[in-house]
Order: sequence, then C-alpha cells, then structure tokens
Amino acid sequence: MKITLFGATGALGSQCLRQAVDAGHEVTVLVRSAAKLPAELKERISIVEGDALCADDVWRAIGADTAAVLFAIGVDKQSQPKLCAEVSRHILDALRGESAGRFIWCGGGSTFVEEDQITLGARFVRKFAEVFMSLRHNDKEHQYQLLKQYTDVKWFGVRPLQMREGELRGQYRIGFERFNGFSKISFADCAHAMLGMLDDDTWLHKAPIIQY
Repeated sequence: MKITLFGATGALGSQCLRQAVDAGHEVTVLVRSAAKLPAELKERISIVEGDALCADDVWRAIGADTAAVLFAIGVDKQSQPKLCAEVSRHILDALRGESAGRFIWCGGGSTFVEEDQITLGARFVRKFAEVFMSLRHNDKEHQYQLLKQYTDVKWFGVRPLQMREGELRGQYRIGFERFNGFSKISFADCAHAMLGMLDDDTWLHKAPIIQY
C-alpha cells in the first residue's frame, strides 16, 4: 500500500515508519531534513524535504494514488500554536482534492469525544493537560474539531494517554472504555494500532482510546 507519513523522525513516527517499511508498504515521508532519518531506511522510502505547514509541500508529498496518510506529528513547548490542526487541514484538503486515501492520526487522551465514559480519572487527565500541557491540549482539541468537518474524508484516530518507550506487544485495548491518568501505551503499540487501521473500517470517523 502507498502511504505518506508525517512526523517520521519523532518517537511515534519513527515506529510508524519502521513498522510500515517492514510490512512492505511503499512509504513517502515529508521531513524538514532527511539527515534525521535512520540511515538504513533511507534507500527503502521516498523522501520529500519540506515544511508540513506549507500546503504546497504537503501536496507534493501526497500523490493522487496515495492510499493512506499517517499523522504522527508530536507537539512540544517549541511547537507553533495549532500546528497539528493546520497541518491536518492541508492534508485533508489534499486527500479531498487528489486522493480517496484515508487519514489516520494520533490525538490526545485529554480530548473528550462523544462516546467516552467520563470518569473522575479522565477529568483529572483533562484538567492536568489544560494547565500543564495547554499548547498540546488545545492543538489536539482543534485538530479533532477540524476532522469532524471533513465527513467526506475517511479518517480514523487513536487517543493515547501516556505514551512511553517500550516493546511492541501487539496486545492492547482500543475503544471507549474507562481511562485515567495511569493509562499508558508504548509508541510501538500505538503505531501498530494506527497501521491496523489501513484496511479496517471499524473506527471510521471515530477516535477511540488506546491503552493496556
């Protein structure tokens, strides 16, 4: 399958990249600098250097025959406000205009959705994010609200709570079960779940929580 990956040099994106290549997918990445990519993977992927905040660069990375876009861009204190939302807008417009491909993204557990079971622990997660991780929280909120406007694009999401380094287990819970501040998942398993949505429509226009 032909895939375009955004965020390929980050903790989650690097797992998406390696697992996608190992699975035999044809992967294109949009990165600011190819130097940050693993040397052993460079010859096995297509590389587009550019800025995901630039619509022209996004459109260069997503061709008309792209089957899916994986969104694994992370947010830190140096990120621009609404980074994820703005990049997502460019991608969704490209998918709407050039391709029937699906959009698979990683959101945040502090974003509540209609199907959630809201517990005291979940409310703590949200309040903590609003106070101490407001840039990330607000960006992911804007991203989710944006996605709901693109009903003509096949989008799928996962919302991890705490993501940590760890082995690929391939076993985890994904759905709208109760969650709290102790819920966690590895980058590897979050990537595994995202790749599983390449050919599974179970979570079409949904963003379930992923946790062990």
